[in-house]
Amino acid sequence: MLESYEQLKQMILAAEDDVRRAAGGNKAAGTRVRKLMQDVKSQAQALRVRILENRDASDSPTGAGDPGAANI
Repeated sequence: MLESYEQLKQMILAAEDDVRRAAGGNKAAGTRVRKLMQDVKSQAQALRVRILENRDASDSPTGAGDPGAANI
């Protein structure tokens, strides 16, 4: 999971120059940023799924986890 999170951070950092160029009106940079943000979205969703899988794997097989926790 930490590896996926680090990749996500690197993707954001890599976009910085193009974000600045896009803010200055560079249309090609804006296209690159939009594509990268779609990749960020996919990476974030994959990380979210892995975190949920990890959480669910740590629950007992009978589903009797923390009785005070709401299952969402």
